Amino acid sequence: MFSAYQHATRSYRDIGLETGAAGADPAGLIVMLYDGAIDALTQALAHFESGNAAARQASISRAVRIVDEGLSASLNEVGGDITRQLRELYGYMTRRMLSASLAIDPAPLVEVRKLLKELRGAWGEIAAPPATRDAAKRSAVAGARG
Repeated sequence: MFSAYQHATRSYRDIGLETGAAGADPAGLIVMLYDGAIDALTQALAHFESGNAAARQASISRAVRIVDEGLSASLNEVGGDITRQLRELYGYMTRRMLSASLAIDPAPLVEVRKLLKELRGAWGEIAAPPATRDAAKRSAVAGARG
């Protein structure tokens, strides 16, 4: 019974991801990649605590693939210095995640997850609809005055 529930939940989540990806703009897709990598690292850290080495490795591998094949591959040369800096940062993140895997040390994963969350926040601002961004700015200005 529990297994059937997990399968249904996983299917629903997968369909939701596919539907979200199909309807997302480029910035929204980048946000989804960040969310996926952050989620994979969160799972890897949980597997460190539970001692599940196979699941830990699978989660780290998933995060590495998202950073390498998703985020890094999405960069183009039009961005100039920003593209170069992001490519270097993604390379650094990949090396840190692999280091965590080889050394069986969760600290590099915590570091990479923090970096991904910061970048995700910036991309989340970019991906937000203009009305949402405007409302957030008005709220921030009102809060600064009050």
